[in-house]
Amino acid sequence: MIKNFYLSIIIIFIAVLILIFVFMPKKESQKEKLETREPAVAGAFYPQDKKVLENKINNFLNKAEKIELKEKLKILIVPHAGYDYSGQVAADGFKQLKGEDFNKVILIGPSHTDWFNGFALSQDDAWETPLGKVGVDQEFNQKLIKENNIIFYRNKAHLKEHDLEVELPFLQTVLSNFKIVPIVMGEPTLENAEILADALAKNIDDKTLIIISSDLSHYPPYKIANQADKEVIDAILSGKVENFENAIKKLMSQDLEGLDTCACGEGPIKTALILAKKLGLKDIKLLKYANSGDVSGDKSKVVGYASIVFLENKNDGNLSNNEKKELLKIARESIEIYLKKNKIPELKVSSDKLKQPQGAFITLKKDGQLKGCIGRIEELKEPLYKVVSEMAIAAATEHPRFYPISLGEMKDIDIEISVLSPLKKIKDPFKEIEIGKHGVLIKKGMRGGVFLPQVATEENWDLEEFMDNLCEHKAGLSKDDWKNGKAEIYVFSAEVFGEQ
Repeated sequence: MIKNFYLSIIIIFIAVLILIFVFMPKKESQKEKLETREPAVAGAFYPQDKKVLENKINNFLNKAEKIELKEKLKILIVPHAGYDYSGQVAADGFKQLKGEDFNKVILIGPSHTDWFNGFALSQDDAWETPLGKVGVDQEFNQKLIKENNIIFYRNKAHLKEHDLEVELPFLQTVLSNFKIVPIVMGEPTLENAEILADALAKNIDDKTLIIISSDLSHYPPYKIANQADKEVIDAILSGKVENFENAIKKLMSQDLEGLDTCACGEGPIKTALILAKKLGLKDIKLLKYANSGDVSGDKSKVVGYASIVFLENKNDGNLSNNEKKELLKIARESIEIYLKKNKIPELKVSSDKLKQPQGAFITLKKDGQLKGCIGRIEELKEPLYKVVSEMAIAAATEHPRFYPISLGEMKDIDIEISVLSPLKKIKDPFKEIEIGKHGVLIKKGMRGGVFLPQVATEENWDLEEFMDNLCEHKAGLSKDDWKNGKAEIYVFSAEVFGEQ
């Protein structure tokens, strides 16, 4: 009896050991399995063979021009069509990344295969192309998810989507040691773009690059594509998201032949423009434009492509001494030529900074006394050098409080130029206006007025005197309107320089 009891115990013990051995997870399976997104469009949008793909990309890059960029590239817009059509335009953008040390690349593109509201992140740990694997920065994904509930994981949006995948082989060729954050955008609303731009602005660093994946006009004839794409590109170069939206609305309302869309990545481009404003990126350049008709020869229905860079303004937009001298020369010559020949001179400048849209005021003095002061507070389209030319002529000939300046007087006129920063709306003038640094624009209904920053310094005014005079004597408002919250108040700074 006892013997049978012990035998039973031994049998049970052996059975338990067998069960543990059979069903115990193996050591390898106790680790989380790494998931990789495999290529969805290799062999269709770009070559599947590694060597063929390498040769194709390198041929594109060899033909592309490396431009001397004085500031760090922060945002890049590139196309996402098949390499045979848009590869060269894309290469002109990616060529600028050679030698850069980005360790994180955020890829943002529209959804072509899935329909949802918000932003779809990738749960995969890596993405693969014929050139190898690139890791996904899941730590950064978690930061974005915490920012807003319309940013979430949705692998379905990435499964068959081509627009982010096609950028990866270029990135693998020009960069090393980087991770990616693939983001597919659903509804391309301005509100959604603002949410993502805000989330990115809070979390990116100096080694983060933003790639916006978008083609331009879809399927109009060649001539119409060139026209439509130019208007859209000009709006992007202005840096103003409202200009971009208005350009698209205007073009789509014209019922242009074959035009299905002006930019399939409309939402991601809005995100870029809003983010650029948050980061203070004012230097935006077109690197290359073409459309499919330039490549295939079929100009009946084409798709437009552009590479556009947004640069970080490390020098805070300050002009060099040579640029200041060039603007002063433009101002004086513009006035003198206009007074002699009654026409605005044709001008050419070498500096890219002077070709960017920017507001400016021209102040003219004779023996220290004001003889004219006219300017443009905020400029959306005209380059700075043209603004200076036009405002110099206006200050000399159109100021309502002074007689027009004669050609004979010009030898006694001193010219001062104030190059203005973008306007910033404020809520608390007592805390947000810095006397001597900030100029102020105040508006209430149809009335408004502006003082340049140097006015307070020249008049030795404190904040109360500065704002009271602006309201009462310049804007025609009650002198307390700046305190009671009934007026809109904007501040700006100015880079001021003159001939004296």
